[in-house]
Amino acid sequence: MNHTLPTAMLREAREAPQVVARLLASNAALCRDLGARLRKAPPPFAVTCARGSSDNAATFAKYLLEIHSGLVTASVGPSVTSIYEARPRMRDALFLAVSQSGRSPDILNLAQAGRDDGALTVALVNDTTSPLAGTCEIVLPLHAGPEKSVAATKSFIAALAAAAQLVAYWSEDQELLTALESLPEALERSAALDWSAALPLLTAADNLFVVGRGVGFAMAQETALKLKETSGIHAEAMSAAELMHGPWTLAGDHFPVLVLSQRDETLSGVNDLVTKLKDQNVPVIVAGAAEGPAAVMLPSLEGLHPFIAPIALIQSFYPLVNAIAQNRGRDPDNPPRLRKVTETV
Repeated sequence: MNHTLPTAMLREAREAPQVVARLLASNAALCRDLGARLRKAPPPFAVTCARGSSDNAATFAKYLLEIHSGLVTASVGPSVTSIYEARPRMRDALFLAVSQSGRSPDILNLAQAGRDDGALTVALVNDTTSPLAGTCEIVLPLHAGPEKSVAATKSFIAALAAAAQLVAYWSEDQELLTALESLPEALERSAALDWSAALPLLTAADNLFVVGRGVGFAMAQETALKLKETSGIHAEAMSAAELMHGPWTLAGDHFPVLVLSQRDETLSGVNDLVTKLKDQNVPVIVAGAAEGPAAVMLPSLEGLHPFIAPIALIQSFYPLVNAIAQNRGRDPDNPPRLRKVTETV
């Protein structure tokens, strides 16, 4: 993919390993203290609040909290407070707001409602001078630095790392903490992987399913969003389990499927899905641990912790989507009708 022109999006995506290294070092004490506080007073449930790529990162946090910590976690729509003026009961809950800018009024409104009701409000935010940082009790900075491209990349990966670090310290999971230490290096290696084999099929596609499951589903959401906003492809994120219901009928010669996977309890089912899609002559692109017949098999790193492997996959994807956008005659830094900060109410 070296024939593509340099863009701010690609440059910022390649900064992610350094961003994550900075974040892990700078936030360790904050997460250690917050983890101790959460162990001393366990919340009855958790709430996430975000939009766009940040909401995809919140999905990753939700799966980590539910799978690893056993904590029921709900994504609450900010409009319930900003538009409907409802006040969800969040006393003693863990409230996680995820934002690059920290300036969207509806996110701020819900965060303030959570704090007023007695939730422990935590902001994962890149701009520590933002109103969101001032609203929440605890701030976990993303340390991504300025992000000029409309399409978030390094700040998204930073939010994933911040969520994993919080869960690791809260649960005192030494295996996960050790895996996080190796994440910057894994991101460096992942960024260098060549996914150009998928370029012809995805450049030609106007419709696409992006499939993931479990902790990897957030990467399917992020992949689909980036394909929409930078490349004009109608891409829909789909759980590997849900695809086998009604949406299955849409896939075909002109409706390929991109499968993202990690080596965990979901792998067997994902492998079965890849085989079934191929049996139905559906073009399948596979990235990650999944095996089976596929039109395109993309390289990925082996031996990563299953909570780390999905983060490595999205790092590999960003150079590919940069190339897809340019092949389709688009500027990934300036998607039509979009701007960097979307202040929804």
